[in-house]
Amino acid sequence: MSASLGAAPLRLACGLKRNAALSPIYMHHWMYRVIALLLALWPLFALIVAGYFLRLKEFPNEAFWPGAERINYFVLFPALLFSSLATAPLNNPALPRLAGAVMLGLGLIWVGLLLVKRMRGWPAARFGAVAQGALRFNTYLGLAAVGSLFGKEGLALAALMLALMVPTVNVMSVWALTAERGVNVRSLLLPIIKNPLILACLAGALVNLAGLGLPGGTDRLLSLLAAASLPLGLLCVGAALKPQELSGEIPALGWNSATRLLAVPLLAYGVALALGLPDMETSILVLFFALPTAPTAYVLTRQLGGDSHLMAGIITLQTLLAAASLPLVLTLLNS
Repeated sequence: MSASLGAAPLRLACGLKRNAALSPIYMHHWMYRVIALLLALWPLFALIVAGYFLRLKEFPNEAFWPGAERINYFVLFPALLFSSLATAPLNNPALPRLAGAVMLGLGLIWVGLLLVKRMRGWPAARFGAVAQGALRFNTYLGLAAVGSLFGKEGLALAALMLALMVPTVNVMSVWALTAERGVNVRSLLLPIIKNPLILACLAGALVNLAGLGLPGGTDRLLSLLAAASLPLGLLCVGAALKPQELSGEIPALGWNSATRLLAVPLLAYGVALALGLPDMETSILVLFFALPTAPTAYVLTRQLGGDSHLMAGIITLQTLLAAASLPLVLTLLNS
């Protein structure tokens, strides 16, 4: 699939007369893009649903899922990020603008969250859950979607984005959950220094810059590990869903999900337009800002004394709604 999910038909349609939206040619190409997008995304959500029902049926057993999450987080997923960055074209002229778009987008969301916190007077326990619902993203779903839509080139760009987004979002999340107790540099940086995803991104970038490559079959080994990462990660996402946590906080869950799944990607699109990002970079940026929040946000919230009930509800509702919102956002982006 092309970088812009059908850029050539889109350019053709743009050259038609003013009422092109009603022309059979335009409608044909628009339907083609929608169908291609749904075909690329539905297997990802099918794996999430499968993970939920497997855990519901206690198959293979309850002890399997924590172990699967750990091996994916510490071994398989870092292998995917390392190999993607070790072979990424770091001389891409759009990379500085992409980095600027990522940081500007996160910065604007953070400022907005702080303003709302000040107006609503939220304690850190609640603000930490709300902030993570707006800021964090499901990395497994994001990379699986990028791989399905844009292939290896898209994965390399996504890995570069993650190298910026993961540490930034981690710092914001820890601060949001602990601000009232006072934070120090150690408490902010320690989770980043120990994060295997960040370490894998740094190591892959260093190997790339040193010109070492992946010799002696290393590339094949890493590709085998990486191939196992995304399907296992999506199964674990489904296994982590907690529908029973959706009760009691319906208004908060609703507006937080609408913010993350609709308003945040719209903001990202505006930033991409303002910075003049190319088609593929724009699509990947919007995709990552349209993802549901990360299941790992629940663990961090519980560890730091946040509102874990609200956090579990946010994770579950956003993941369920993303099955509809993500195709919608990407379809609108490319039409």
